[in-house]
Amino acid sequence: MYDVVIIGGGAAGMSAAIYAMRGGMKTLLLEKLSCGGQAARTYEVDNYPGFSENPTGPALMDAFKKHADKFGVQIKSEAVREIINAGGDIKSVKTRRGEYETKTIIIATGANPKKLGVPGEEELAGAGVSYCATCDGAFFKGLDTVVIGGGNTAMEDALYLAGFCERVFVMNRSKRFKASGILLDRVKNNPKITVYTDMVSEAFEGDGRLQRVIARNTATGEKGFINASGVIVSIGIEPENTVAKKCGVELCERGFIKTDMYLATNVKGIFAAGDCRVSPLRQIVTAAADGAVAATSAINYILQG
Repeated sequence: MYDVVIIGGGAAGMSAAIYAMRGGMKTLLLEKLSCGGQAARTYEVDNYPGFSENPTGPALMDAFKKHADKFGVQIKSEAVREIINAGGDIKSVKTRRGEYETKTIIIATGANPKKLGVPGEEELAGAGVSYCATCDGAFFKGLDTVVIGGGNTAMEDALYLAGFCERVFVMNRSKRFKASGILLDRVKNNPKITVYTDMVSEAFEGDGRLQRVIARNTATGEKGFINASGVIVSIGIEPENTVAKKCGVELCERGFIKTDMYLATNVKGIFAAGDCRVSPLRQIVTAAADGAVAATSAINYILQG
């Protein structure tokens, strides 16, 4: 029997584990892949307070895990299938390998990259089409690459790729960018990066591997193409909400988990933290803060029960 079971090993999940263990709770963290989440795919972090040397995402997440290990957090590499008796005093978290009884649950399942849904995307996934520059960028060394998107992650991806690609083309669907002014200026001032606005991708083409991106100008309707060996699709995220949805946790219209100010969901004893929940900002620092709040709320729930 556990006091707290945390589903997800990203920044939110590991932060929650640290706070739960510090609060004297018997804690289990379940992560289907490896700890770190989306943050572990970021090549450089320049906005996490206290780390002025801009650590890599993997390095920062490794520090999180070492901190969790220091408190003796039990971590298991298991994918959660469902939560049984979600609204009961004792809940059961079911994985392929077994079931774990617990008094409270913190859902910190994060989010996944959105897909464009255009022809050729699925067929060429892993053969030039990617959603993670730091994961796959090395395959495009010395080649021309396209980044699709206008947010901070897209700009970070473009700058990262410019370090070793021949040329980088950024495609944004309008003249307005969601990225911060500092990042946008860095991209526009980089001689290896060309920025196209009012442009969307309509298809990916290639014979077994990506060879060109078919593009359309949203202002004029004119079509054309960019010859490229790689494309990074960076247009946002979708919450990983399967487990939450199955057990009756309330979601917003976009699929993110609804919580109150204490990060409690509508289901008694279940909390949510990080990118999977409704939030005005999704950063490593906010995920870590969410984990701390959710764990503290779970501890208070147990003590008051």
